[in-house]
Amino acid sequence: MKILHTSDLHIGKKLMGRERFLEYRSIFIELSDVCEKEGVELVLIAGDVYDTFTPPAEAEEIFYQGVKLLSKRCAVLVISGNHDDYVRLTAASALAEEHNVYIVGNDLKPVSCKKRGEVYPEKSGKGWVIFKNSAGERVYINTLPYPNEARFKEGRSDETFEEKTKRWIALGEAGKAEKIPSVFLSHIFVAGGSVSDSEREIDLGGARAVSLDNLPDCDYCALGHLHKKQKLGKNAYYCGAPMQFTFDESGSKKSVNVFDLTANGVENFKEVELVSAKKLVRLQANGVVDGVALLNANKEYYVELTLNLKEPMTQQESKALHEVENLLSLKAEVQNAEVNYEKFSNKNKSSSQLFTDYYKLRYGTEVPEELLALFLSLTEEE
Repeated sequence: MKILHTSDLHIGKKLMGRERFLEYRSIFIELSDVCEKEGVELVLIAGDVYDTFTPPAEAEEIFYQGVKLLSKRCAVLVISGNHDDYVRLTAASALAEEHNVYIVGNDLKPVSCKKRGEVYPEKSGKGWVIFKNSAGERVYINTLPYPNEARFKEGRSDETFEEKTKRWIALGEAGKAEKIPSVFLSHIFVAGGSVSDSEREIDLGGARAVSLDNLPDCDYCALGHLHKKQKLGKNAYYCGAPMQFTFDESGSKKSVNVFDLTANGVENFKEVELVSAKKLVRLQANGVVDGVALLNANKEYYVELTLNLKEPMTQQESKALHEVENLLSLKAEVQNAEVNYEKFSNKNKSSSQLFTDYYKLRYGTEVPEELLALFLSLTEEE
């Protein structure tokens, strides 16, 4: 069976206040194209569909339209992540299943088993489902949404998180009555995983880390939670988020994992690059004029621009930069000349003299007349 693994859509997430709804729509279109080109039969979405528990209505509309588009080509299986309210996410399950889209939350409710397409759930239980295609090939999937005690409605106990995780994983293994190709689909932090700036610091390490040794015996672990694509151990994969969320991801490629799962295990594995979302880039320029030119030459990117300046920008210069639409983050570094601090004394100096001395110490140049005039107007010193 041909499978596509993606995760961490975070629909509704803004980039430094900038809405990205059009990019999210384009990602689903691109995923649909990948499914058609690669002959994908089953899409796995490993959690964090939304960026918040209460996503905006447009984010929900993008998700429903997006998975409906995917379902025209294949079956879709979704689990909830730590950013999702699993009750809200699964509320439309009855309607979604009519379109061959299956959503599993922390109630681990079995999915509806009915033939609605070429690939469909043949059998399902609490935390697991078996999909079957028209060729008679079957895949067992252990589904573990983002796990914690509150989400599973468990009270406090003497069990460690490791012991609880083993028990939750074992629940999803209970339906393995025969040996068939299998996948572990989960939204967890596996110890040793590499974290980027875009993950919020929620259960990413320490007591909430899951050891590789505790993952179930399967052919492929389809994981979500970390936004960098990476492989851990022999078969645990984070495919990564489908778009760049922070500038520390500048230069990184975003992709989905596509592979055949057969009686021999994973075959024909490939990372298919996603290119529809805007890329992020960090640029540097010497001066405002060069900065504006650089921004205009890179309009296809969202830009974090660092300016190397000899003196602070004027209001007009700052306005000229921020009028360029793709500038999202501006950092200004003023190069200081070497100053002999010992020759300065503050004794008997007026506030204007103190301000002038401070400016020269800080920026290595004389204070501009207009800035000094503004300072004097504020201090009412004439």
